[in-house]
Amino acid sequence: MKLRYWLGGATAVAGGALALKLLTRPQDVDWGEHRERLHHAERSRFVEIENVRVHYQEAGDAGAPAMLLIHGFCASNFVWNDALVPLAEGGFRVVAPDLVGFGFSGKPGGGEYTIEAQARIIVGLLDALGIERATLVGSSYGGAVAAVCALDYVERVERLVLVGAVSNDEIIQKPLLRLAATPVVGELLAPVLLDARRFVKNRLRTTYAAQNGYMLDNARITAHQRPLRAAATHRAILRTLRGWRATRIEREAARITQPTLLVWGAHDRDVPLRYGERLHELIGHSRLFVFPNCGHLPQEERPQEFVSVVAEFCRGGEGTTAAA
Repeated sequence: MKLRYWLGGATAVAGGALALKLLTRPQDVDWGEHRERLHHAERSRFVEIENVRVHYQEAGDAGAPAMLLIHGFCASNFVWNDALVPLAEGGFRVVAPDLVGFGFSGKPGGGEYTIEAQARIIVGLLDALGIERATLVGSSYGGAVAAVCALDYVERVERLVLVGAVSNDEIIQKPLLRLAATPVVGELLAPVLLDARRFVKNRLRTTYAAQNGYMLDNARITAHQRPLRAAATHRAILRTLRGWRATRIEREAARITQPTLLVWGAHDRDVPLRYGERLHELIGHSRLFVFPNCGHLPQEERPQEFVSVVAEFCRGGEGTTAAA
C-alpha cells in the first residue's frame, strides 16, 4: 500500500514538473534579445519568403561568386561560425541562412517542414538576394536540401558540396528519433531533452569525433542549445521528423549533373562514411574528401582545412580528388 502511494506521489510530482516546463518554456527565440551574445550578429539580415521571416548572415563582396551554406537538423547557421568569414575572404559571397523552423527564422504552426519545402525557401532566398546561380554547401539534413535544389532547380545550382549529407531515412530509425516522431510522446519528450544542457552536450560529443571533444566548451554548447529551448522550435523539429522523406536523394543521385564534392568525417557516427562512398559511386564525376580524426561536422571540427578544401573545389581546383 505504501509503495503504491509513493509511486502515485512520484508520478504526480513528475507530471507537475513536466507541465511547468511546458508552460514556462519560451515560445520562440528573439534575435534582438540575444544579439549581444551571437556569433557574427553584425552580419545578420532578415527577409520574408513565402510569408515566413527568414534569418541569414552574409559576408563577402556582393559581386563575388555566391555560396549558400545550409545547416542540418536540430541546428542553426552557427555550424558555419568558423567558416563564414574565411570563405568570404577566399573570394566568395557567402550566405548562411537558418532553415525555416530553426535558429532565428520563422516557425509557422501550419508550415510544411519537408526537404522539398526547405529547398523552395533556399531558391526563394536566391531570388530575394538577386543571385542567379550559387554553389550550395549542405551539411547533414541540409545536404539533402541542397541535393533536392540541385535536382529540382538545376539552373540555379553552380556546384554542390555535400557534407556528411543525409541521403535516406535510416538515421530516423534510431530508437530515440522513432520515439520522438510518435504523436504525443514527442511533444512530451522534446522539451525535456532539448532543455537539458547535459543531453545537448552528450549529443554533441557523439557528433564530434572523440579526438575533438575538447572543442566543446561552454560557449559552443550554449550557442548550439540556444534556439533549441523554444516551443516553436520543438514543434518544427517534430514536424520535420514526421515529414522526413530523404530516400529520393540516393534514388535519384545519378541525375545530379553539377560538379559535386562530398566531404565526410572518417568517424561520422550520424551519417557513416559508407553513405558518402555510395553517393560517390552514384554521382558522376563527383569527388570524395575524407577528413581523418573527424566526425559529423568537419566545418566545426576542422574549420581551416574545411575552408581550404571547399574553396579550392569551388575555384575548379583538382586538389580535392583524393580522400585523406
